[in-house]
Amino acid sequence: MDKEIYFDPKLTRDDRLVLESLAADVRGQEASPGKDDEALAALMESTNTPGTAEFEPTVFTSWDYANIDWKTPFNAWVLAPYVRIAKGIVRKETDVVMLTHILLYFSTSVPSALALFFWRFHWLHGIAHFAMQATYVGTYTLMMHQHIHMRGVLAKPFALFDGLFPYITDPLMGHTWNTYFYHHVKHHHVEGNGPNDLSSTLLFQRDSLPHFLMYLGRFYFFVWLDLPLYFLRTRKYVLAGKALFWELGNYSFFIALFRINPRATFCVFLMPLFLMRLGLMVGNWAQHAFVDHDEPDSDYRSSITLVDVQSNRHSYNDGYHTSHHLNPMRHWRDHPKSFLRGKEQYASQGALVFHNIDYMILTIRLLMKDYKTLSKCLVPIGPEQIAMTMEERAAMLKDHTRQFTEEEIARKFNVKKATA
Repeated sequence: MDKEIYFDPKLTRDDRLVLESLAADVRGQEASPGKDDEALAALMESTNTPGTAEFEPTVFTSWDYANIDWKTPFNAWVLAPYVRIAKGIVRKETDVVMLTHILLYFSTSVPSALALFFWRFHWLHGIAHFAMQATYVGTYTLMMHQHIHMRGVLAKPFALFDGLFPYITDPLMGHTWNTYFYHHVKHHHVEGNGPNDLSSTLLFQRDSLPHFLMYLGRFYFFVWLDLPLYFLRTRKYVLAGKALFWELGNYSFFIALFRINPRATFCVFLMPLFLMRLGLMVGNWAQHAFVDHDEPDSDYRSSITLVDVQSNRHSYNDGYHTSHHLNPMRHWRDHPKSFLRGKEQYASQGALVFHNIDYMILTIRLLMKDYKTLSKCLVPIGPEQIAMTMEERAAMLKDHTRQFTEEEIARKFNVKKATA
């Protein structure tokens, strides 16, 4: 069965170690944190800990620190000094990559946007600018995911810039001011895909295209109203006011710019906004598509783990979504270590782990009802899953995408009716 597990050569080292551990479990028909797993977790911990001989900061998303040839002139005389300086600028010394990307955005996205508005506009430049942003938005969003949970990514001496730069870069990447923070931290992690979560998947058939379009449409057109109303219902009146102020304030900003330069506004702000809102809902749909009807309020049974290149190498270990829900303050570099040490619990809880697929493709495969591909991407964890045939895996996954009835929600969550 472990022959179905594909080891992408672009996996991060930690992802490869996690996948090798899971493959060994499949061969051995077990899932327990044995000596090998603890040794792997200890290695991951040492590479994440400044001051140890094994410490490795992340400098780029595409290359691991250990694979950089530090003897070449450029790396020795330019990159190495940059890393030394950057470790003192970022909040966590592991996170040099975040400064790398902030510098990238301010040296490409910002000048390009300014040129489109204040120098001269050309449609080729406008489309090229949007295409560039489309390659940035995934990694940027997951950097901001760390930012909103940890209230920043830079060291204290740079707190002012750390707090202000998102007001420049967020709209360029399709985010409206502060909505990601209010929706994700102050709302989604409070409700946890429950019946009062505005982005809950419970009331939808998760392999249905019409249901997905309804889910997407509500967020696209009504988040500006839904989120403040949610805070009003939960008696968080200050948050309701702030969420409405920033959302409508950002729309007013777009309208004012559109009157000045409609073509530049469309390419620089509106096209990224349309793309980002689609991406956020595609991602959340996949993250919470498979929900166990017996325990839908369990983080293990209402979210998933992905071991893949796009989610983890390029998106700050976003694939470890169950780990994130178990501890939203967990640093992104600690997810693989935490998964290994908690693997026995994941197995006993019937958690779902996939590989060689990202959230976007997972959503597409779901809407195609392609359970054969999804079954092949599933990495069985625990004796029960390991013993399943491909057909049994497909049946399990299909059952987990089944829409909840109002009666089921009332019984499982002890509520009268879903209010989201």
